[in-house]
Amino acid sequence: MPGNGEEAVRVAREKVPDLILLDMLLPKLSGPEVLQALKQDPATARIPVIVLSSLPQCNEAKLAQEGAANYFEKSRLFDNAAGEASFLDMISKVLCKSSEGKALAAGT
Repeated sequence: MPGNGEEAVRVAREKVPDLILLDMLLPKLSGPEVLQALKQDPATARIPVIVLSSLPQCNEAKLAQEGAANYFEKSRLFDNAAGEASFLDMISKVLCKSSEGKALAAGT
């Protein structure tokens, strides 16, 4: 797991993961800067990014406009089992949508 925003971008470019969970408060490069770098790079632009943050959800629309696949408020993970289930459901839906997009792009 990368320790800062610069490492996150480097690792994403090297490994090209299926999904990125991105915190907004990172050293060196902030979450928004990481998101921008990932979405501007053709090698990483198609990787879905879920923003996992303690920032208010009012930022969700702006993050979506900047390329985030979804947003999840950290505090919801600790509320109860429903928060955790909701988070896992979100991850599943984002991965399914990404897989469908890759299949369409490949022509299958």
